[in-house]
Amino acid sequence: MTLNIGMVGTGGFARMHADLLAGMKEVKLLAVCGTGRDKAEEVARHYAAAGYEKLAEMLDAHKLDAVYVCVPPGAHGAIERTLIRRGIPFFVEKPLGVSTEIPASLLQDIKESGLLTSAGYHFRYQENVQRLKELLKGDKIGMVVGQWMGSMPDAAWWRDQALSGGQFIEQTTHIVDLLRYLAGEVTEVHAMFGSRVMHEKRSSVSVADVGTVSLKLASGVVANISNTCVLPGAVGKVGLSFYNDRGLLDWSPQRLLEVRDGDSTEYAGSGNPYVLESEAFLHAVRTGDRSRILSDYADAYKTLKVTCAAVESARKEAPVKL
Repeated sequence: MTLNIGMVGTGGFARMHADLLAGMKEVKLLAVCGTGRDKAEEVARHYAAAGYEKLAEMLDAHKLDAVYVCVPPGAHGAIERTLIRRGIPFFVEKPLGVSTEIPASLLQDIKESGLLTSAGYHFRYQENVQRLKELLKGDKIGMVVGQWMGSMPDAAWWRDQALSGGQFIEQTTHIVDLLRYLAGEVTEVHAMFGSRVMHEKRSSVSVADVGTVSLKLASGVVANISNTCVLPGAVGKVGLSFYNDRGLLDWSPQRLLEVRDGDSTEYAGSGNPYVLESEAFLHAVRTGDRSRILSDYADAYKTLKVTCAAVESARKEAPVKL
């Protein structure tokens, strides 16, 4: 059974997912929807697909088994609402929005309809993250420290707080999501954000470029996640470290380091988690078996609540309980 797929979005991540879909057996990317017909048709041509400016027009023209939604954070809402109404399963790239208001409403509709969804927290599918989850089963976590330290993306919407939500919502959400996935739910956040460099270097920068967030988990674990986008392009550090009385477990996208009483083991990263997350979603579309999906809309919404609470905390200059 060949699955007919639609794509909403024409940016880098939409093309990345489209490339992966193009390489899968019994999967056909039939249509691409963009903010303009010319742009949509330009991307669609690479996959022998049709391009559309209006989502309704695309859905009327093709019988689609599922749709991938790969748009900037501020563009979510009407797209998902349309797919829910038509009962079309969708995969949505993170984050779900720039605030919780629209996603909360969408989530209610998804729950009522039972619609199949998946969210793009691809690190969950990484072999080393699964290995880390197993290693943590024998540990009583003491503290967790995470970071997303990098440069500012070129996209104009990313620099606009109203369109992206800022670095903690748009980018560092991956680290928050892994914290939840590996250590449990967050009950309180206290954030401090600042603008140190980028507003002087680039025009129209309204996002903070440095920030640190302390988090309290339901288990009693204390965590801190910091981020910055002031670094030059070739410099960066992304990861999550777990500290306890047995040692240190230190994860980065490239490797996992296990240190126990002076004895250390390093596991190199392998495989493509983007492929695995798509395979899990498409398997569910094909069979109805959702067990391989590691993050659906409801779970991704919990991560969004944490990142939005951090933005609120920084604005109020006070802790926020969840």
